Amino acid sequence: MAFTHGRGSLLFDAEGKQYLDMSAGIFTQSTGHGHPHVTSSMHRQLDRLWNVHDFPTDARAALCEKLTQHFPEHLQTFAFFTTGAEAIEAAIRAVFGAVSPQRQRLAALRYGFHGKTMGARMLVHWDVGTTSFSGNSVLGYPGYCYRCPLGRTYPSCEMQCAQLVNKHISNKKNIAALFFEPIQGAAGVIVPPLEYWPMIQEECRKSGVLLVADEIVTGGGRTGEFLACSLFNVQPDIVAAAKGLSSGFPFSMLAGRKSLLNEGEFAQGGAASSTFGGNPLSMTAARATLEVLESEHLLDRVKRLGGRLREGLLALKADFPFLGDARGVGLLYALEFVTTPQGKEPDAAKARFFFRRCMELGVKTCVGGHIIRIGPPFTVSEQELEQALGVFGQVLKQMHDQKV
Repeated sequence: MAFTHGRGSLLFDAEGKQYLDMSAGIFTQSTGHGHPHVTSSMHRQLDRLWNVHDFPTDARAALCEKLTQHFPEHLQTFAFFTTGAEAIEAAIRAVFGAVSPQRQRLAALRYGFHGKTMGARMLVHWDVGTTSFSGNSVLGYPGYCYRCPLGRTYPSCEMQCAQLVNKHISNKKNIAALFFEPIQGAAGVIVPPLEYWPMIQEECRKSGVLLVADEIVTGGGRTGEFLACSLFNVQPDIVAAAKGLSSGFPFSMLAGRKSLLNEGEFAQGGAASSTFGGNPLSMTAARATLEVLESEHLLDRVKRLGGRLREGLLALKADFPFLGDARGVGLLYALEFVTTPQGKEPDAAKARFFFRRCMELGVKTCVGGHIIRIGPPFTVSEQELEQALGVFGQVLKQMHDQKV
């Protein structure tokens, strides 16, 4: 099977078979495949200018003006790159260029994912198919209530996971910044309780630790808010964004405080440059995507359709005990497959069967270990969403009946 083209929420393979893309590429196609406004905007730019390296362009200026309308007032300085990992690497450079030499370490949480390049990989402390590297502080665990590593139950736990993070932040005086996903994506859409991040933010402020939000999956509206940090009332010092912010065209960016991105070492010539970063085509793709978000009121749509997706997935969870958890927000959800609901043993074989059978029935999801992630384009129709939920139910019933 090889895909040849896509339109809206649909993909087509070389034999003409149609698939409903319930993972939006890899959460990149926020406006769907081939949105007319995005493609027409890029066609016009193709005829004008492709790349002049780090020189200013009208396309970059237009995007910056649009971004100021969506990012908080304290995050109005921007830098542009090509991939999410490249943006994280740039954020690392910006942090070390701004803090005192005594703060030599970066911090990240277990189960977080920030990329596969060397610097980004040092922030990842679990097996994602590449070797982990030492050198950073592991500060504890995310608010993963379904599998609490501390053996507690929310809310009687009194947020011990956040308390543990805060203890390490307070005790380790050489930490420069905490890199975090407000909602951990690759780990399985881990949505912490609402008080988790505000507790950690308070301790970071007290201890002089910068907050770098990795919103590469969530940024641009996938949760129903432009930034997932807004769900938790958290104000990071730097935000990294990519994926859906440009409807799938290679693009990434940092938004940060002026003191971090436009002063000190990071402001020196060449410090933030990138061969393809900020090229006019990517700037145009991102600007056109934001224009579609606005004109089609897609954030409101994500909230509304996300409510129906949540309702449908929770109903399936109630019917099939081997669905240990169904969690998420907006149009970003995960199904966690287990052998038994009591033991919660991860069951990757069940997840693989679900993924493959859904593909056979024309619905594409995203599988990783024992978890299926679901994140359709923001433009998915109500009928397409119901179609996907129907296929999910059909496959789960087959698994139940055949004791897969």
